[in-house]
Amino acid sequence: MERGEQEALYSAIQGFVGKWWNGSDLYPDPCGWTPIQGVDCDLYNGWWYVSALNVGPVYENSLRCAQDARLTHHLLELKHLTTLSIYSCFSSPRRNPVRLPIFSWGALSNTLESLELRSNPGLVGTVPASIGSLKRLQSLVLLENGLTGPLPMELGNLIRLKRLVLSSNGFAGQIPPALGGLNSLLILDCSRNNLSGPLPLTFGGLTSLLKLDLSGNSNLDGPLPRELGNLRNLTLLDLGGNKISGGLIRGIQEMFSLKEMVMSNNPTLRGDLTGIEWAKLEDLEVLDLSSTGLTGRIPESMTQLKRLRFLGLSDNSLWGTPPPELASLPCISALYLNGNNLTGQLDFPGTFYGKMGRRFGAWNNPNLCHRLPLTSSSSLAVNVPFGVRPCSRGGNASGNRTVSSLLIAEMSEGDDDLHRDLQIEVSSGWPSRGVNGSGWGSTSKEMMALVWVLLLVMFE
Repeated sequence: MERGEQEALYSAIQGFVGKWWNGSDLYPDPCGWTPIQGVDCDLYNGWWYVSALNVGPVYENSLRCAQDARLTHHLLELKHLTTLSIYSCFSSPRRNPVRLPIFSWGALSNTLESLELRSNPGLVGTVPASIGSLKRLQSLVLLENGLTGPLPMELGNLIRLKRLVLSSNGFAGQIPPALGGLNSLLILDCSRNNLSGPLPLTFGGLTSLLKLDLSGNSNLDGPLPRELGNLRNLTLLDLGGNKISGGLIRGIQEMFSLKEMVMSNNPTLRGDLTGIEWAKLEDLEVLDLSSTGLTGRIPESMTQLKRLRFLGLSDNSLWGTPPPELASLPCISALYLNGNNLTGQLDFPGTFYGKMGRRFGAWNNPNLCHRLPLTSSSSLAVNVPFGVRPCSRGGNASGNRTVSSLLIAEMSEGDDDLHRDLQIEVSSGWPSRGVNGSGWGSTSKEMMALVWVLLLVMFE
């Protein structure tokens, strides 16, 4: 190993773990018989050079950072460094704030292919423009740090990038349109920041993209660019928790590879569901459009999504009667229609309610009702949709709202966490356990309440 390369390695590690660390004594042959955990080497022209440096508590004997850890210029002297990963190293933005150095990252432009800085809350400040000189970079991950400021437009120079993850920082401002020129990009994740403004029209050029996650930025606004329809390899689209407006674009139906689409918590989105031929999205498994201001009916074409596992349409202004074929979707395991203006009779089989439990939500639809199913022995089936009143003989919601409300209240009596559990379910798509661990329909009190519901329907 060249002496200069060896000294640069020792000095760079000392910057992370502290000056007490004496590499020349502990690891006199770091690429040979005394290897350092987290350091990989490759042979070039008969000499060993550092190819990867991984710092942080990944393994029991990994290099661990001191409280005063810092980045030093010695990293730039590692002539064949292809991978640099720093995990959970800079822990305190108050005691030891660390900034990405503004020195020219161009020294690594011909070698560095992967730069990953994860879970470093003490890593603060902005991303220097010189990052854009890393022309061989294929993976840039700046995840769960304390970085702030605008995203530099120079990121658009990283034309070999396949993965760009900037999630869970404090980045602000608009998304640079230059990112739309990263034609090799497979993953783009800028979620959970403070980004604002419209989605760049240039995103339509990211035709190789598999994952696009811009959720949780709160202030991304404007309409969906119709150019998104060009992303025909996209499997995940998550724009939840923003201020997108203008309704769903027809181009969504051209995104044939979509498996998950999440638009929830965009109350300004609005529009309806009828402008999209949902049957074209044959691979769709998760569709969450809750709290998006939707109106209109639930289209029949949604019942052709044969791989759909999760459908969230809650807390909108949808009206009409839910298509009964929704209950026949072969893979459905969570269906939330609660908090709308749905009307008429739920024509779902009792076995559906039993299978879904509280993963089926239809409460808070005042004019929606259900018919109590009877078993072959003419006894009341215990599987009924929670919070939905039984229908009168005319097929409308029972007029005896007081009795129905009292019965629902009685059924949930003794379970103080019922309402809270339901709210958790709507967010997570997973059922909560009742007091006895078996759900709200299992106690004798609940059985008696259901019998009273049957008597109410029979003799009204």
